[in-house]
Amino acid sequence: MKDLSCGIVGLPNVGKSTLFNALLKKIKATASNFPFCTIEPNIGIVNLPDDRLSVLSTISKSKKIIPATVTFVDIAGLVKGAASGQGLGNKFLSNIRQTDVILHVVRCFEDDNITHVEGTIDPINDIEVIELELILADLQMVENSLIKLQKKARMQRDLDPMIAALKKAEAHLSDNKKVINLELTKEEQELIKPYHFITNKKTLYVANVAEDEVANPTSDMFKKVVDYAEKCGSKVLPICAKLEEELAALSEDEVAEFLTSMDIEQTGLSNLISTSFFTLGLVTFFTTGEMETRAWTIQKGMRAPQAAGRIHSDIEKGFIRAEVVHYNALKECGNKARAKEQGRLQMEGKDYVVADGDVVLFHHS
Repeated sequence: MKDLSCGIVGLPNVGKSTLFNALLKKIKATASNFPFCTIEPNIGIVNLPDDRLSVLSTISKSKKIIPATVTFVDIAGLVKGAASGQGLGNKFLSNIRQTDVILHVVRCFEDDNITHVEGTIDPINDIEVIELELILADLQMVENSLIKLQKKARMQRDLDPMIAALKKAEAHLSDNKKVINLELTKEEQELIKPYHFITNKKTLYVANVAEDEVANPTSDMFKKVVDYAEKCGSKVLPICAKLEEELAALSEDEVAEFLTSMDIEQTGLSNLISTSFFTLGLVTFFTTGEMETRAWTIQKGMRAPQAAGRIHSDIEKGFIRAEVVHYNALKECGNKARAKEQGRLQMEGKDYVVADGDVVLFHHS
């Protein structure tokens, strides 16, 4: 189980690179007013915001803190016809096949100084252009894969179930539908998993709004994106990419002062990272001691031995029991000894399901 990774897609000049710059808190991705400004894919790793780490570190007097991380991959802006070679984005789609979730940046603001590749600002048309290109890219990939598999199947009959599953995906994509909306059995889902269909990933729509819309977006463009996302079972996050880039250059105190003045609880980026994390059903557990306090990412519902394997496979193999206290209990008690006295620290076995916020010490052979 690796940490979360997100692929950023969208038309040119919608704010993808500006958003990426803000995420990394430095100017890494060039942002300019012309299409295809981002030529090589940009990859950046940022920490998952989590105030619990500093509290645990203080309790344990840890020498260092290691947060969970999120990897962001920003590719060149896609345009209509990308799947057939138009523009530059198509050649980099392979970079987002390995990501866990798609962040689809959509322009929801007017600005005569920033050109729009389609000539007019129409968020729904923009979304449909990108999603069709992702569908076509998946279709191209599965068609090529089927040609190779069908040749092998002449000698390997055990490939038949995989070929049948891929043909279902091919037919679905041919109707301009995403793979994520295709009804598949659990076995079929496992069979197609190695192919990393882009349209089989969950999508978060990032509405890049004007600065005066951040606190309470009400524009018709934003509402249209919300309506579209609801029909897809997805979420929309309003963000002003340019503002986030500016905030990224400020101190923590200055950011806090700005958020208070705008009556906003957290920056758009913090919300984006957290929402991406929870969209995939991921949770965080902690290990803490004098050496380090560390956050670990696991799938919700994972049992203790498998969570231990996130640290090291030998711990999973030799798992005996887990010493567990929840973060809230540990914070209230002040230390593990007091938590144990109050019966809030428990010894758990192999069937224990690790919860978000659990502070765990694994005992193993």
